[in-house]
Amino acid sequence: MLNIILKDIPEVRDNLLPLTFTRPVADIRIGILTIRGKWESFLPGVYSYLTEDYLAQKFPCISNPDGDNIIISSHFSPTPTIVEGISNLRIGQALSYRGEIIAARGATDRTDFELIEVDEIPLCIRNLYDIFIHNGVVLDFDFRILTEGRESQPISNTNIIIGDRSRIFIEEGATVEGAIINVNAGPVYIGRGAEIMEGACIRGGLALCEYSEIKMGAKIYGATTIGPHCKVGGEINNVVMFGYSNKAHDGFLGNAVIGEWCNIAAGCVASNLKNDYTEVKLWNYPSRRFLRTGLQFCGLIMGDHSKTGINTMINTATILGVGVNIHGAGYPRNYVPSFMEGSTAGLYEVPISKFFETARKVMARRNITLTQIDMDMFETLYRITDEFK
Repeated sequence: MLNIILKDIPEVRDNLLPLTFTRPVADIRIGILTIRGKWESFLPGVYSYLTEDYLAQKFPCISNPDGDNIIISSHFSPTPTIVEGISNLRIGQALSYRGEIIAARGATDRTDFELIEVDEIPLCIRNLYDIFIHNGVVLDFDFRILTEGRESQPISNTNIIIGDRSRIFIEEGATVEGAIINVNAGPVYIGRGAEIMEGACIRGGLALCEYSEIKMGAKIYGATTIGPHCKVGGEINNVVMFGYSNKAHDGFLGNAVIGEWCNIAAGCVASNLKNDYTEVKLWNYPSRRFLRTGLQFCGLIMGDHSKTGINTMINTATILGVGVNIHGAGYPRNYVPSFMEGSTAGLYEVPISKFFETARKVMARRNITLTQIDMDMFETLYRITDEFK
């Protein structure tokens, strides 16, 4: 069996902060699956990560002592053509696109690979906004991977379906009643144990992953991904939520990426468009400044374990780091570093002990324990994030 290592490329990983503060790039969810999940669907093997040292205890690297590894640059997604090319690699060869290595076969520290160029333009994520920009294309791709040759659970006749019913796939144990679902613009995937409540209006593409909920009367526009164990309500447009996060009440969220264990409280509105319709600038961690994106629409990027209070207002293209707690009236600034709490009246650093206390309570509600490995990772992150403040 192949030994496959998903390698973070440092400059790409840094551009994807704060989401990659707490996970390797391959654990980013886009479409229905994570990037790792896509590779596992195409290329069977033993998978591990090559990432930052402080993440390695939670996400270890397993390397073959004989140097025979498939090392995949983790910001690339697979396609049948690329997977075939990887399968044909010999030790010392690498698959590349315009000189950039997609995957190589050999030892993890080897650099002298014979490059084999591919003609196909590979899909990859290099910037935070790539996640929601490419979500529709990737969701459609994942839908075909997951549903080919399989039969959906029956669609209840209490629902109103607009478009081809074959573009809806309902996994076992999911519940969908009294919803309006339009699949003309994209497919709708409803994961195992998920629920869409009555009165919800859905316009695909949509991925509602396992055990997630869309609340009564919600308005969901594509292309949107609701990761595992999430609850959403209100109005959502082109949002990717990684998992274990909630936006369960009224309020708007658009063109956004939300990490794990986040909560967006009732009435929170996050702008995705500037009043003067000018180009959006977004905070970039490695350059420590706001950079042009070329985009008109860009909303909230939220690191893991961050939260907003009720009726919070969020400016266009706002980045909240890990463990941020924003509340009160007014608009907070467009970039809030990790482990900070407060409002427009002022921000202060959250003690790591308080962060752990809250995280334990939040995770216990889903019967998940904050482990010592998690705490070690956060303690290291707590120290190193000083350089980004």
